[in-house]
Amino acid sequence: MKPHPTATRADRVEGLVLVVILLIVAGFAGAASFTHVKDWTLDNSPAGTGEWFGWANAVISELIPAAALLTIRRRRRSGGSIGYPMFLLVAAVALSLAAQLAVAKPGLSGWLLSAVPALAFIGLSKLVLSTDPALADNAPAGPVAQPAPPAPATVAAPAVSEPVALVPVDPAFPAPVAPVPPAAFVRRNGVPLIGEVTR
Repeated sequence: MKPHPTATRADRVEGLVLVVILLIVAGFAGAASFTHVKDWTLDNSPAGTGEWFGWANAVISELIPAAALLTIRRRRRSGGSIGYPMFLLVAAVALSLAAQLAVAKPGLSGWLLSAVPALAFIGLSKLVLSTDPALADNAPAGPVAQPAPPAPATVAAPAVSEPVALVPVDPAFPAPVAPVPPAAFVRRNGVPLIGEVTR
């Protein structure tokens, strides 16, 4: 997170600690979710499917929400639409949650424990997408006083003078152009110009 220009040293330290916590939680949540998606994929794949398929499915399902989250933040800064990346984020989290519940031990506690990585990712997404607290803390409490507009400049009235006599001017005519005979123009295809006499 980019620190606010007027942030104090304590604000910067808190921001750094928050980033470290987010990275640790995201790393462990991603690892747990990654393992559950891999196991779920291999349990539901046809016999003889290589283990690489489980790894590939886990990598795809865990990197899509991270990429969608980064795209949402970038588009918010530029004022772009976030509809499609938000759809990808929700779909990927739902897929990850389904995988974690599928491999959980049956029962409320098993489902809850298995859902922790997906729930942690949802919580992290909310933290990342929310407004930077440094901006909110340093914002003015009340309305900002606007400077008064400058007073309009006074314009002096034009001095009255005697009428000006108009002098007639002769109209300007274009310079004469020398005529160019059609034979001066050469055609590429050899067809004569209109009015040109062929020999």
